[in-house]
Amino acid sequence: MSFSEADRNVSSFEPGAGRLKPRAGSASSARSIPLDGYWTFHLAPRLREMSDGFESPDFDDSAWATLRVPGSWQMEGLRGPDGTLRERGQAQWGRPAYTNVIYPFPIDPPHPPDANPTGEYRRAFEVDRPGAASWVLRFEGVDSHFTVWLNGMELGWGTGSRLPTEFDVTQVLREGPNVLAVRVHQWSAASYLEDQDMWWISGIFRSVSLLERPVGAIGDHFVQADFDHEAGEGILRVETDVPAVVDIPELGVTGLPAGESLRIPGVGPWSAETPRLYAGVLTSEGESIELRIGFRTVRVVDGLITVNGSPVRFRGVNRHEWHPETGRTLDPETMLADVLLMKQHNINAVRTSHYPPDSRFLDLCDEYGLWVIDECDLETHGFVQVGWDRNPSADPRWRPAYLDRVERMVERDKNHPSVIMWSMGNECGVGDNLRAMAEWARSRDSTRLIHYEGDYDSSYVDVYSRMYVDIGELELIGKGADERTVDAQADAHRRALPVILCEYAHAMGNGPGGLAEYEELFDRYSRLHGGFVWEWIDHGILQRATEGPNAGQLFYAYGGDFGEVVHDRNFIADGLVFPDRTPSPGLLEYKAAIAPVVLSIDNDSTLTVRSRFDHIDTSGLVFAWLLEEDGAELGGGTVEVPPVPPRGTARVRLDDTIAELARDAAGEIVLTVHASQAKERDGVPAGHEIAFTQRILAEARQQETGSTEGLPVVVSQGGYRLGDAEFDSDGRLVMLGELPVLGPRLDLWRAPTDNDLAWLGQAKAWRDLGLDRLEHRTARVQPGDGELVVETVSMAAGREAGMRTQMIWSASPEGDLQLRLHLSPVGRFDTGLAALIHDSGRVKRGTVPRLGIRMGLPGGEATLEWYGLGPGENYRDSRMAARLGRHRATVAELQTPYVHPQENGNRGAVRSAEISWQTGERVSITAPSGVDVSLRPWTSEALDAARHTTDLVPDGKLWLNLDIAHYGLGSAACGPDAWPAHRLYPHTCSLLVRLAQVR
Repeated sequence: MSFSEADRNVSSFEPGAGRLKPRAGSASSARSIPLDGYWTFHLAPRLREMSDGFESPDFDDSAWATLRVPGSWQMEGLRGPDGTLRERGQAQWGRPAYTNVIYPFPIDPPHPPDANPTGEYRRAFEVDRPGAASWVLRFEGVDSHFTVWLNGMELGWGTGSRLPTEFDVTQVLREGPNVLAVRVHQWSAASYLEDQDMWWISGIFRSVSLLERPVGAIGDHFVQADFDHEAGEGILRVETDVPAVVDIPELGVTGLPAGESLRIPGVGPWSAETPRLYAGVLTSEGESIELRIGFRTVRVVDGLITVNGSPVRFRGVNRHEWHPETGRTLDPETMLADVLLMKQHNINAVRTSHYPPDSRFLDLCDEYGLWVIDECDLETHGFVQVGWDRNPSADPRWRPAYLDRVERMVERDKNHPSVIMWSMGNECGVGDNLRAMAEWARSRDSTRLIHYEGDYDSSYVDVYSRMYVDIGELELIGKGADERTVDAQADAHRRALPVILCEYAHAMGNGPGGLAEYEELFDRYSRLHGGFVWEWIDHGILQRATEGPNAGQLFYAYGGDFGEVVHDRNFIADGLVFPDRTPSPGLLEYKAAIAPVVLSIDNDSTLTVRSRFDHIDTSGLVFAWLLEEDGAELGGGTVEVPPVPPRGTARVRLDDTIAELARDAAGEIVLTVHASQAKERDGVPAGHEIAFTQRILAEARQQETGSTEGLPVVVSQGGYRLGDAEFDSDGRLVMLGELPVLGPRLDLWRAPTDNDLAWLGQAKAWRDLGLDRLEHRTARVQPGDGELVVETVSMAAGREAGMRTQMIWSASPEGDLQLRLHLSPVGRFDTGLAALIHDSGRVKRGTVPRLGIRMGLPGGEATLEWYGLGPGENYRDSRMAARLGRHRATVAELQTPYVHPQENGNRGAVRSAEISWQTGERVSITAPSGVDVSLRPWTSEALDAARHTTDLVPDGKLWLNLDIAHYGLGSAACGPDAWPAHRLYPHTCSLLVRLAQVR
């Protein structure tokens, strides 16, 4: 192919040429020859530098490198021949680039840039006895434009990166040696349709295979398996393009001709809670195809989404395909790991953002039970930068490409029972091309619903879908009282539709917060069918630090780390699991928030079990109780709960033993009830906890603490002494017993979370107030009768907003050092940027990130044991997963390694704690009313300055924060800020805390 021909193709509005009609994939008895493995590879930086004649079988490629297929050349090029990571500047074949919305090339549709990296692949293979069969070459996914030659003959070209493409090679294939050549362009007209908030990487990233199609083989098949929930019957019809018959031995179906319908009694229906599949065989003259049939019917009835006659609720996630070392190329083990993690964290639905996934993932969704919104490989979000001018969705020249993409998705995935909606794409603006897609999909497959979020008139869809709606508007939508749209007819249609949040609760960094409020509304309004958290995984790329004290250590790179001209930094790290698929605190919080049973304990020790299941009862669960005093176990047992029907409620009187055990206890009495899986089910192991609740049955009784008189304050030339504690002349604690400390100071700052840093977040206003650079003025140091009173005023240079801190110290003969802390605001917090941040049209009062104190302790390896909320980090709007009890963690384990370092590691409602060093020193902390605790080997300022985890270096101290309150986490990175109840305003507040060196 000449340069001019290649340039013409990559700039074409057409989706391809020479391709076969799309069809369903299948497990066939016919031969399949995999062509995965190492191909010879050459990367040309631009079209004009392509290799002449590379498609010829005689072309000499001996000097070329080899590249793994499937794979992306940018990701493969990050590693050397021995598999070790190269330095970022030494990547062999280009580098990954990340943008969210902005195209990384000029908006000049349909033209790609001249700097168009082009990968040239060659693969030799042999075929034994091709015979009289036809042969098909199948590519599962190539990004973004490719042309194919076999034995020097051009077969055609294609686009639509995340969709399969097939070519007929019958007339070109030879017995014996064959040479396959593929030229892949990184950029093409199709790139304007693939702006999907992900790394821009290229290549043959899914599998390639050669498929035998014997005479009489089945070209395509469509399994339509409905379920009549009233009659309890399955209704089966399998359409094919050649005569064939269906056998389902388990159901007694034998020789059912294709094209005929059959009602089958006694069928078990398929749902995400009951993923019942029946093994079948579809046989024609030329082949047999394995079927996995799930009977289910999807309908909108009275404005509700129903499956098999029952309304359904989505507790979902948006899932990009990603692996930190292989990019969008996933192996079966990784896909299975995703599915099992989802099932074990109460997730029941996946939106395949923003393209169809590897089809093997849908096989797993069928098998283990996940509702799927299958989304087309389509997004044109970058046109928002030019006011949607020339947006392809509204340009008829692009319609063939739009229809091609939806057709290939539907035809490939139409036999998956897990797929219950077709989504036309994401963030493509509005236009008749989207309507044409919906009309085609509905005409081809009426058994599923149509979804598209970006057109709020919703005139051609079956669900009203929204993103990042705040709870105020969501409640109005639930009530049907939200704002009307312009078109009255379309508005009436929209108001009759069920509602989903296709994206909400942005899981970027530390968060999301506020999940409980969403779930409460989903529970209250039946029209609200739940939603899909953005998103499943942080798209970090594994790299090795090359400089600094942590040189050689691994970290995860994000946007800008590869020298991109335009990029969106760490907006790519916004998942519920870290890049290595370790669950984040956000996933644990989501698991608790969406638990399929809701447990609560009443004052009279009655357990209420409310089921959120849609299709099954609770007979597969076991319930147990645990009673603790100050975190020490008093007793436990099981709770007999009768099976609760789907969406039903039961109340059960708890064991009288609980009251008897609690009667004589003097400490805080906490009752925990949890529900666990009785036996393994759909990837969730027996004994796995799916829900829990706690209730404090009794507060701790007041204990005698020895002498009521405090020790006197001793004034010395250098400061003050109070019992075993020493203070400097400014009244700052410097020794706690024999332990040197950097005594507590007011702390209003935290290393901003990604939500804090967002345009709707608070960090800009906090910095403008100078909360990250407070200066402390000692206003008074007053020794008194058994107490030392220290008052400071803390403000930033050039600012008047701050806090007055009063610390009243006293010591007991038993060695405790008691601090009564009083904080009160001074000056104005509603100036500067704080005055410009509006909420519902009203100026906000200025907020603060935290109210508390920070002190420095000796560094080194240490452990924290505490009685409070844990075991993981928790914040005021993210503590549904936390439970009150005794917990233990090393300082390293207390840190959460977010891809972009930020505030983390807080443990709330801590009544008591002890820090112990490996050297034997110990310090106890007691806060009767509870306190937020964090303990780090670096300051918040160092955490704020770090870009990656490898930038964090212990500074020789442990920094202890004791906080009265924190600002909530919210979801402002791409959604609402913390809900009003979780915002923190400067106010007068107090804290009582006792410190002691334990000997």
